[in-house]
Amino acid sequence: MRYLNQKRRFDVLVSATALVVLAPLFLMLAVLIKLDSRGPVFFKQQRVGRDETLFWIYKFRTMRDDTPNDVPTHLFNESTKHITPIGGFLRKTSLDELPQLINILQGDMSLVGPRPALWNQDDLIEARRHAGAAHVLPGLTGWAQVKGRDELPIDVKAKLDGDYVRHMSHRMDLLCLVLTVRNVLLREGIIEGRVEPPVVPLKEKEMTHVAKK
Repeated sequence: MRYLNQKRRFDVLVSATALVVLAPLFLMLAVLIKLDSRGPVFFKQQRVGRDETLFWIYKFRTMRDDTPNDVPTHLFNESTKHITPIGGFLRKTSLDELPQLINILQGDMSLVGPRPALWNQDDLIEARRHAGAAHVLPGLTGWAQVKGRDELPIDVKAKLDGDYVRHMSHRMDLLCLVLTVRNVLLREGIIEGRVEPPVVPLKEKEMTHVAKK
């Protein structure tokens, strides 16, 4: 309980300070997003929070305004078609995640915890439930994030989230934050979307062989 209280105070202090310090950057990014494409500056989406309650998560909008709202980006076929020019930069640098400082200040999220699932990601929600990772605040970053992010299959991601919950501590949180900075700088673990394999035309000899079958 003492750890959780200290964790919450740290979340409030860091998120409030960061929102003040980064206010000029927020304003600059807001202007660039509006100049870049039609649509709102912020993107909001329902996510699963502590004890599987729903909340609205905030991000800077990085995709066209007509992009499907409730599909994980890494499951899009060629999601880069949906990403705006400034959005590509924001995603590469993870600056699109900065508005979640508001979620942290509001108490919907923490700096460190399992990344909040989409409301319709039933497989991930169920896997986290069984791993014991459903009863903590979701995080801006987390143990599964620094261990592979989008590259991880659901069962592995849920297991890592469960491992974090069982070993929650200030030391674990600090390690997650340090590794997050490293991964952002190296841009590791990010998958923008599935790319369909190209159709390779059959050689003339292969086409003749197929025709004979």
